[in-house]
Amino acid sequence: MSVNPNSERPYTEFDAGTAPEPTSEGGARGVEHAPDIAGGVTAKAQRREYSEWDPRAAPGTYLLLAINIAVFVWMTMHGVSLRDPTPDQLLHYGANSPSHVLDGEWWRLVTAMFVHIGIVHIATNMWCLWNLGLLGEPLLGPYGMVAVYVLTGVAGNLLSVAWDVIRVPPQYLDRFVGAGASGAVFGIAGILIVLLSNKELPIPWRELKRLRTSVARFAGINLVIGASTILPFFGNVVRIDNSAHIGGFLCGLALGPGLIPRMTAGRVKYLARQRVVFCGAAFVLSLVGYWVANLR
Repeated sequence: MSVNPNSERPYTEFDAGTAPEPTSEGGARGVEHAPDIAGGVTAKAQRREYSEWDPRAAPGTYLLLAINIAVFVWMTMHGVSLRDPTPDQLLHYGANSPSHVLDGEWWRLVTAMFVHIGIVHIATNMWCLWNLGLLGEPLLGPYGMVAVYVLTGVAGNLLSVAWDVIRVPPQYLDRFVGAGASGAVFGIAGILIVLLSNKELPIPWRELKRLRTSVARFAGINLVIGASTILPFFGNVVRIDNSAHIGGFLCGLALGPGLIPRMTAGRVKYLARQRVVFCGAAFVLSLVGYWVANLR
């Protein structure tokens, strides 16, 4: 997301609440049918005992929710507005900014995905993260869920920085500030679209197609909503960072194919494949970061 150079007002990166609907039986719709691929049979049996509101049902997802909420509460306790934080306040707590990143503050690519621009922004992002996390964590495991969140969030923020550097004169880069979990949320959606295409999963193919269609619809609708905010009709009311969404989504799509061959090969082999894929993705992102650093 970015700050409009004319108003110096930060704008939400992601405000759509169209995540897959939850059910009383087991979290996000369809989760009750999802096998616990990463956790094994024992974890699957234990998972049935927990409701979707129990953190033990999806510890990785709930850890991410807790960190995001804790950061937001910490910001508000230190005087940051619940509705309209300033760019300086956002930067103080770790928001993304192309000028700051290119000056050596690369850690902002990570911290920005835990910073939000007001109560509506974090509420919508956490709702979507909760729904997609409950659907995806049985397929990824808690460590996999956290890894996908971080990697795709970094990818989204990195593409946002690159896009700003390419299109904005250097003297204006400090006017653009971004924050939010939506790049990572789109990344989770992206990898789920790929993983749910695995016909080897012990789920009826019709159910897999329904779940995949639901996630694809979520991503498509929100990408369209984001793109529509560039129209003059919206003016200075809202500005969504589409590059962060696209970067996270594409990264999620790219992570999925390498995992599919080992999803049903057993927990040990699947987790080993996750380590290879995620470490490889981190290396590629570091190369992209080196390229971005030399754009200016």
